[in-house]
Amino acid sequence: MLDYTIIPAMIIKYVTPPCQCIDYYLTFISLFLVCLGCVVLQTENGILLPTLQSALPFLDLHGTPRLEFHQSVFDELCDKLMERVATIAEGKDEDRYGKLKELLEKSFPLVKMPSIQPVVMQVLKHLPKVPEKKLKLVMADKELYKVCAVEVKRQIWQENQALFGDEVSPLLKHYIVAKEAALFSSDLSILHNFFSPSPKARRQGEVVLKLTQMIGKNVKLYDMVLQFLRTLFLRTRNVHYCTLRAELLMSLHDLDISEICSVDSCHKFTWCLDACIREKFVDAKRARELQGFLDGVKKGQEEVLGDLSMILCDPFSSNTLVLSTVRNLQELLSQDALPRDSPDLMLLLRMLSLGQGAWDMIDSQVFKEPRLELEVVTRFLPAMLSVLVDDYTFTVEQKLPSEEKTSLSYPTALPDNFNKYLQENRVACEMGLYYALHIAKQRNKNALQRLLPALVETYNDMASGDIFLHLLTAHLTLLSDEFGNEEFCSAVFDGFLLNSFSSKDNVHRHNLRLLLHLHQKVLPSCVETLVKTLEPSKQSSDQVKELYTKLTEKLEVQKKSPPQPDEAPSLDLHPVKVPERGGGREQQKKETN
Repeated sequence: MLDYTIIPAMIIKYVTPPCQCIDYYLTFISLFLVCLGCVVLQTENGILLPTLQSALPFLDLHGTPRLEFHQSVFDELCDKLMERVATIAEGKDEDRYGKLKELLEKSFPLVKMPSIQPVVMQVLKHLPKVPEKKLKLVMADKELYKVCAVEVKRQIWQENQALFGDEVSPLLKHYIVAKEAALFSSDLSILHNFFSPSPKARRQGEVVLKLTQMIGKNVKLYDMVLQFLRTLFLRTRNVHYCTLRAELLMSLHDLDISEICSVDSCHKFTWCLDACIREKFVDAKRARELQGFLDGVKKGQEEVLGDLSMILCDPFSSNTLVLSTVRNLQELLSQDALPRDSPDLMLLLRMLSLGQGAWDMIDSQVFKEPRLELEVVTRFLPAMLSVLVDDYTFTVEQKLPSEEKTSLSYPTALPDNFNKYLQENRVACEMGLYYALHIAKQRNKNALQRLLPALVETYNDMASGDIFLHLLTAHLTLLSDEFGNEEFCSAVFDGFLLNSFSSKDNVHRHNLRLLLHLHQKVLPSCVETLVKTLEPSKQSSDQVKELYTKLTEKLEVQKKSPPQPDEAPSLDLHPVKVPERGGGREQQKKETN
């Protein structure tokens, strides 16, 4: 190895200075000593591999700075170290967590260094129990808290509910905004409505996946989220929180998080109901399973009814239950059976009643199934069956030959007390609303004109709810051609939709959505009147004003565009006589003669 101490003497001996000046020699020696110090520093602090020293000059030949080379080596070593940490954590060594804690103690003082920070965070991530002192330091530093893994944050959150609430709150708001936006979608279609996505698809939503990741296998955090949902449901009465409660549980079920699913008393009930929602029908087998869960609530465990009621209050659950109820009534009609003789129907009504009473139960903390009024079964359902008979009779009669048709017209009045139950009983009202959707889907305009006036006054103004109006406007698109009839158009708008639009912003929006979709089908005179009626006031929301602007713009474009002819114009062409085959040659001979 070269002895650097003899270099100055060698240089002085062989280098001839331009002038014999002592200052020249001193300056030259000082510069050389600085360079020598750098060389010594590189040698002592570089990568101490004997085989590497001879290879480093090649980097100089390629113009690669030593900093770049050492940084790449450092990054590679960090990656290897992080992999080693993960390997130790996943191993079976009994002292593996002790090794990680020892490494944490050595590396944590350097946690603020950007180059070392990923290694420290990797160690924290794989420790099932981070020392409390370290957790407090991470929580107190916003930058560290922001970059630490969710596994570390879970340990912080479970001891700090307020901080966890701050993390969850924006997600819950985003979820509700997305659900409400779907109800006011500009796309009106019976095939692509609010209830079209499958349960599995809904659980792939951003908020559900994020919450599932935040909770992990931590039962305490799961209970916190459920408490947030109950509290917000009580404050707002917004049923979408009930949907999130069911979706979150089933998302954890999909990931097979048994630590949580096994302790949630609603798990099996929700799992069975989720299968019914997927099929959009509660069959007899699943009905028996659901009834077994409800009947299996033991004395002293009645609090589980509060969570079960939230699951049943989910609009997707209610939608499935009511659709199954209408289908059950149709089957009873074909069998000449009474509603009270069907145990499946009684169970559906029982679950509907439990779901609709969710808010009252959680608010009062009286965990007892609400009692279904006997008159709903003995009077309202038979009246509803009689209405179904009228619809079925009229439909069959329309298909008969003209000589076999009777002169009876479609009844215009509803059975006695039918309106009363729609106004006074929420289970009956829910069924009445879905019956309106059913007849709209059947394109039965007579039945719809008969029922819509009864929906002006309903229990708790349920007919003005966004979910029902969203579905009704979508179903009315099936009767789009009927809006060219002034009587039908008046029955829909004047008879029902326009009754409360001035006082309810959401009803105003649904009116505009429907007219925006069907304005080409509606009579021009009716369109003009409706546009004037639906003009926003100063107090109207921005969404209403935006929809109204879109409507007026579309109508202006429609006025400027030339009307399309109903039929293609006929071409007045003179007929051309074509000579018969083979007759041309004989005719030429006659003319020649």
